[in-house]
Amino acid sequence: MDCSIIGRARATGLVEISVINPRDFATDRHHIVDDYPFGGGSGMVMKPEPLFSCVESFFDGTRTNSGQRRVVMMSPAAPRFCQADAERLRQFEQLVLVCGHYEGIDERVRDHLCDEALSVGDYVLTGGELPAMIVTDAVVRLIPGALGAADSAELDSFSSGLLEYPQYTRPRSFRDWEVPEVLLSGNHAEIAKWRRQEALRRTWLIRPDLLDTFPLTAADRQYLASLKKGDESEP
Repeated sequence: MDCSIIGRARATGLVEISVINPRDFATDRHHIVDDYPFGGGSGMVMKPEPLFSCVESFFDGTRTNSGQRRVVMMSPAAPRFCQADAERLRQFEQLVLVCGHYEGIDERVRDHLCDEALSVGDYVLTGGELPAMIVTDAVVRLIPGALGAADSAELDSFSSGLLEYPQYTRPRSFRDWEVPEVLLSGNHAEIAKWRRQEALRRTWLIRPDLLDTFPLTAADRQYLASLKKGDESEP
């Protein structure tokens, strides 16, 4: 969190990030935050008391100004986090990301403390710290001023609804692999057309599900039809 884009955003005051350990809010001498699950089963479950106290320490135990705050629990048993979620969460002045550990978190935390739960993918991690960092990174880069170029975030994969088109830089020729001629032509209309088609092709090959909801133009549909007929080879 001290490096690259997030580090610069913190250094310039665009964002404040703090980490609070739920153990600091446990009331027993050993600072225990987990216990055995009711009903039996393996693993340990995080207790509600320390988590409620921990999260509520951010807002003095009240829900004042809750419209500017979002409490999000990181959990594999939740909708998958996407770019649209990052855009949505950026609108809040304060995000509180609750990181689980062990077998899980007492369900009362999810039901009565958190506003929503999000997953970063269809896999299980040791805890919610890495997912919380992923969400933080995705949200912070959308804050105005966080990126060097104002339109960088808008051109990223998923921001437009498509995967990003291929990018090239110098040298023009590397080990006999050439940069596509259209990018050297100076013809901005043709470059834009190439980039659009390459974004469509990459999305069709790698994430065709994204095309189900993407607003395709007539030209897009014609190009995709040519791909499906085998007129274009895979990269």
